[in-house]
Amino acid sequence: MPKTIFDKVWQSHVVAQAPDSPVVLYIDLHLVHEVTSPQAFSGLRQRDLTVRRPERTVATIDHSTPTKGLSLSLVDDMAAQQIRQFQTNCQDFGVPLYDLDSDERGIVHVVGPEQGFTQPGMTIVCGDSHTSTHGAFGALAFGIGTSEVEHVLATQCLLQYRPKTCLVNFEGELQPGVTAKDMILALIAEIGIGGGTGYVFEYAGSAVRSLDMEARMTLCNMSIEAGARAGMIAPDEIAFEYLKGRPHAPQGEDWDVALANWESLPSDPGAGYDKEISIDVSTLEPMLTYGTNPGMGVPVGIAIPDPARVSDLGQREALEGALRYMDLTPGKSLAGQKVDVIFVGSCTNGRISDLRQAASVLIGRKVADGVRLLVVPGSEKVRAQAEAEGIDQIVRQAGGEWRFAGCSMCIAMNGDQLQPGQYAVSTSNRNFEGRQGKGGRTFLASPLTAAASAIAGRVTDPRKYV
Repeated sequence: MPKTIFDKVWQSHVVAQAPDSPVVLYIDLHLVHEVTSPQAFSGLRQRDLTVRRPERTVATIDHSTPTKGLSLSLVDDMAAQQIRQFQTNCQDFGVPLYDLDSDERGIVHVVGPEQGFTQPGMTIVCGDSHTSTHGAFGALAFGIGTSEVEHVLATQCLLQYRPKTCLVNFEGELQPGVTAKDMILALIAEIGIGGGTGYVFEYAGSAVRSLDMEARMTLCNMSIEAGARAGMIAPDEIAFEYLKGRPHAPQGEDWDVALANWESLPSDPGAGYDKEISIDVSTLEPMLTYGTNPGMGVPVGIAIPDPARVSDLGQREALEGALRYMDLTPGKSLAGQKVDVIFVGSCTNGRISDLRQAASVLIGRKVADGVRLLVVPGSEKVRAQAEAEGIDQIVRQAGGEWRFAGCSMCIAMNGDQLQPGQYAVSTSNRNFEGRQGKGGRTFLASPLTAAASAIAGRVTDPRKYV
């Protein structure tokens, strides 16, 4: 029978399955970082176990890292302790680590593709929600919990129930000023934060095919914010060209063998899905969130919904609570809302193309008085490339802060955070209460919208500057 790309990857990695039980799924690549792995390594020590396949494990430090510099004196005691323990764990168990002094370190979901570890047809896991990023290459990639991190370290396998499949078709042509970030925010606004629960999304359609690899990663990155287990895009020439020549991608004859396998991965004609969704991107506008989850989003010029018009009691109460926290008025557009902080970075939008987008708006302009602009590359290689292109100077001349790579304000670590009551336009992926600092209020948006809002000092339609 015709198979989807998910079917092909899943079936080729099933080690065993007992009746009425989850499958034992083989894992090709295990990514680890300092926040979700300490208990897992402690569990290995308690059971006198080793890491089963250290060559299939890659470690980097990202969540707790300082971004003002690379000295542990710049971080709080808890972050410093996490980093030191992680360094010890990797050394003791033979896990290769991109340490603080590595010029190739960075956010785990930026480093994996950048180094060529991420490849089509793989199963990839990490103790991090946004592992779905790697699905942009046709990998089945998803986040796991701490106990599962220990399980994969010890066995290179994982117990999993088979999810359902959902085809998400994005058709049409994006208009200037509208990006992949707007595509995924529009999808989540349409189906809600639970709309993908129990499913793996396969993103397809002409609009997806026209995206470069970094935009595809942005799209897949936020699959989890719609409740999906993972997001996948069938690999094509754009993916192959991105991977070719990267340090850990196949080389020589191995490349030819791998390529032949990768070319067989796209879903077969006539393959069936449990659910299908279609969105015409030609009518999309720049999106922003207004509430306290990524599903509360609207186009930049559209009014915030009025809870009084929501019939479902639970949804109405959730909306009322979100608007109270955000201190926003229903029926009013976000456009013109004063902002205090702009954050450009994260595993969603911290790649070179994202920084270029922001720089295209910032160049020759100044950040509005009283507004703080923080630009944090997703990896040290991204930072070096951006500096070679002069992006750091554009940011500084505009009045922004240029930092070293790390998760930074996405998770509000080491002083990169909002103060109570402050509003931020952020290119990250979550706008939960306190996510970017206790009492902080977050509008999720694209790098273009973030940069435009930095210049105006208010939530602004980026198409004015594009």
